[in-house]
Amino acid sequence: MSQPSAPLTVEGPGLPLPDHPLRRALTEELHLRHFPLFDAPARLLQIVMHSGEESLGADRAAADRLCADFGTTPPPGKHFVVALGRLQFVWERHTEFTSYTFIKPGPVDTLFNESLVDDLPRDWLASIPGQVLRATHIVVLDGQSPEPSAESLSTIFSGPDLVSCRVASGAARLWSEFRVHEDGLGRLLIHNGALRGGDLSRLVQHVQELGNYRNMALLGLPEAQRLAPELSALDRRLGVLTDAIAANRRGSDDDDRLLGDLSTLSAEIAHLKTRISYRMSATEAYAELTQDRLRSIGGERVDGYPTLADFTERRLVPGVRTCRSFMRRLDDLSNRTAWASSLLRTRVETTLERQSRDLLDSMNQRTDMQLRLQQTVEGLSVVAISYYATALFSYIAHALNDVFPRLNPTILTATAVPVIILIVAVSLDRMTRHLHQSKPQPGGGASPHDPASPP
Repeated sequence: MSQPSAPLTVEGPGLPLPDHPLRRALTEELHLRHFPLFDAPARLLQIVMHSGEESLGADRAAADRLCADFGTTPPPGKHFVVALGRLQFVWERHTEFTSYTFIKPGPVDTLFNESLVDDLPRDWLASIPGQVLRATHIVVLDGQSPEPSAESLSTIFSGPDLVSCRVASGAARLWSEFRVHEDGLGRLLIHNGALRGGDLSRLVQHVQELGNYRNMALLGLPEAQRLAPELSALDRRLGVLTDAIAANRRGSDDDDRLLGDLSTLSAEIAHLKTRISYRMSATEAYAELTQDRLRSIGGERVDGYPTLADFTERRLVPGVRTCRSFMRRLDDLSNRTAWASSLLRTRVETTLERQSRDLLDSMNQRTDMQLRLQQTVEGLSVVAISYYATALFSYIAHALNDVFPRLNPTILTATAVPVIILIVAVSLDRMTRHLHQSKPQPGGGASPHDPASPP
């Protein structure tokens, strides 16, 4: 048996007590996922890559390559903030996706004509693992700049669903339509009136996390829509099988075939649940995170514009409900299939038990017939043996008559007949008992009356 490792202790004048193995990791986790402090005006670029659960090494390697191009070595972990020249680089790894955020403080001459994409190596951008889930160009204006007019907004946001609301108790206002523009980026415009430092950073972070989690939550909707016809086909197959079970009330050889079909259907349903359960569970988790971010951001309505909550709930809530409905249908189908299988299996077992009972009754009847036949044969054997024994005794009686003339052989023979029958019957009964007792027992052991058997 291996020896347990020695507990970690603090060296030097610190606390001389052992640390829990996860203490440092948990402490670091509490300080992850934060934006660095920056002030308006500033320009930001965030690229969110969906790369799966097993791509941490590749994603980290991509971030390290970018830092190496700028002569910087980032710290270890799933989150770091480093300076790349005039840019601040925030790298963050989540369960299924990785975000690359770049912040460039400084004056904003034009709103969205310039992009931080031009400040990054093109070959590095092309080598990032995964697929783009979301890419956003963010412009943050300071309070000295006037809020953009409706005319300027119409040249920046072309869609009819422009979202605008005041946040942080009216200290800032934001605009976005959450669409992908010609440059492949979404656009978010924030006018900062009174937020400073950490408040502004947290606002930008929460707004971006709102969009990222919303997109991740909606990944389950196409899967539910794509698999809905397959689920309906499975439901129809179950209906056909249950109709066949109901039509065949008394049971027959078809029950085995129906039970096999139900087992196949149950396996297909279980396979479908395995394929979709993770995505639907993730949808629920990301939807809750989205609602949390909505509550933290708040949002005061501006006349003529939908708020963040209006836009998010208008599409997210129906999408999440569709996913929940799909999972409820799938769970209900699984339960009904299990119920039908249990019902049919019970009927098959009942049929088998009935057949076994009939077989045992038939065997009992044959045993009774064999017993009666054996008794008849034993009776006939007594008569036959007694007949031959009486004949032999008759010869003895006639021989005795020659010696003792006064003995009547006929009367002597007739008197001996009951005694002979009794002796033969008792002898045959003892012989039969002995044969039954000398037979091997069902377990292969000797008879309890066998002298060779142990006491």
